[in-house]
Amino acid sequence: MCGIVGAIAQRDVAQILIEGLRRLEYRGYDSAGLAVVSEPGRLNRIRRLGKVQSLSDAILAPLPGGLGIAHTRWATHGEPSERNAHPHESSGNIAVVHNGIIENYAELKEELAAEGYQFTSDTDTEVIAHLVHRERQSQDNLLNAVRAIIPRLRGAYGTVIIDAEQPETMVVARSGSPLVIGVGIGENFVASDSLALLPVTRQFIYLEEGDIAQISRSDIYIEDASGNQVDRPAQESTASYDAGNKGEYRHFMLKEIYDQPQAVRNALESRLADDHVLEQAFGTQASEIFAEVKHVQIVACGTSYHSAMVARYWLESLAGISCSVEIASEYRYRKPVVLPGSLLVTISQSGETADTLAALRMARHLGYLATLAICNVGASSLVRESDLAFMTRAGVEIGVASTKAFTTQLVGLAILVLSLGQHNNINPLLLAEMVGALKTLPDELEQTLTLAADIEKLAEEFADKHHTLFLGRGDQYPIAMEGALKLKEISYIHAEAYAAGELKHGPLALIDDDMPIVVIAPNNELLEKLKSNVEEVRARGGILYVFADKDAQFESDESMRVINLPHTHPWMAPVVYTLPLQLLSYYVAIIKGTDVDQPRNLAKSVTVE
Repeated sequence: MCGIVGAIAQRDVAQILIEGLRRLEYRGYDSAGLAVVSEPGRLNRIRRLGKVQSLSDAILAPLPGGLGIAHTRWATHGEPSERNAHPHESSGNIAVVHNGIIENYAELKEELAAEGYQFTSDTDTEVIAHLVHRERQSQDNLLNAVRAIIPRLRGAYGTVIIDAEQPETMVVARSGSPLVIGVGIGENFVASDSLALLPVTRQFIYLEEGDIAQISRSDIYIEDASGNQVDRPAQESTASYDAGNKGEYRHFMLKEIYDQPQAVRNALESRLADDHVLEQAFGTQASEIFAEVKHVQIVACGTSYHSAMVARYWLESLAGISCSVEIASEYRYRKPVVLPGSLLVTISQSGETADTLAALRMARHLGYLATLAICNVGASSLVRESDLAFMTRAGVEIGVASTKAFTTQLVGLAILVLSLGQHNNINPLLLAEMVGALKTLPDELEQTLTLAADIEKLAEEFADKHHTLFLGRGDQYPIAMEGALKLKEISYIHAEAYAAGELKHGPLALIDDDMPIVVIAPNNELLEKLKSNVEEVRARGGILYVFADKDAQFESDESMRVINLPHTHPWMAPVVYTLPLQLLSYYVAIIKGTDVDQPRNLAKSVTVE
């Protein structure tokens, strides 16, 4: 959720830290800061409210020093402010950056305050700095001090700690929040995401849960949660990073909306045969496991939860396999009954979503047949800790409001549905038809994007609105939910989604000419039912905005604005109809003047509860 960068080198590291923060700014942007050891015993710390550029502007002169840490923050404890920005320090020589939440910080703070420690922030992180400083009075090095405090911390943390009195090392610890070590030549680095370090290295060591590491310029020492020294092999990254280049687009979100046809092509590449799907895309054991699946439990959060809801319709209708879908933050805190032959599917763009990862770890003890992750980050915890995985290949997504990550999740889920169907006697003709529909999907997405100018004009009618209702039926109901979420996220207009058949059970009371009603109307078996729901709205003076199949026979008039979409296979319609809703939200946000890529109060990767 927040971004961490650390470096130890023979050269000055301040600009390496700043560039790393820029690459992680999509994770958090309430405030930013860095601390550099310029000489033994001297710690220089600079923090600023706002974005990384404010921090960069505050460095008025070269900041020398070969050891440093930096952080860009999304607030959990304490309001966004300079005093709450990381790094936090103790007694002028211990500095700490931290992602996660220390759940018992209040009692630790009370204990430390009773011993005379002064707290200058409202954060939970500051207790780590003071705990380490206290232990350094009796421990001969920083690593031993960190070892001593770890048992005192409850919650989630990825933390990097430096001591100005010991400038030859930095110490990192991971529990529930990801950290990666970047391996250089005569220098080493650490970050919460390898993307931050691509300018300086392509070799990465991914720390496991409970690891503690001591990093110097020439050596990396790692021990596991049991205190045993371990060798974590370095992996070479082939990732690319284009977040600094929006190209012709005004915002990253718009670029990523237009990336979707190619992102879907990437997700499909080498995963489709002429008349079936290649289930090896999920792993070498996929065929053996899929043959035993009798039920699917999907767990996800936010946008990923909406993709899971679509998959439930597909699984039961196409593959004939029962499916349950649950929000991860709810699932992990109840006592679920696991049906025999159940496959647990987790979905996350980052693979580090705290609630989803916790649900996966809980599931290990519940008797699932196997676990499968659908994810965009191959080195993520979710992928590494699952039995099977499908990589969505969406590429780096910078905009906080997910776009191409969502549509490629839907593609991955469609391939999963067909893979399971292949083991559950799906009709071969239907299977071949679905494979054909997937192959034509990227072209249909490109056709849909040609409607952008019409949607931009439509968005003007939302400029003075405060509430919007989205309607869909069947597998378009979750797409209505996703459309409402996008509008909320980036335009700050209150929006709700309803299954259209539920209108008469309450929402009709809200209908008037001041609340736009957005309707998703593909040409499927529910179209006539949906048209009846549309008439219910028109009879009560509502203004409708209908995204409809060109053959669905909707016509614009005084009470209804119609955008006709290309005809698409009914089963692929959830993917296609997502794009105009993304564009609508984007253009409404532009009119409202909000920060499209970094909307208030939100962060890209949610690594805390």
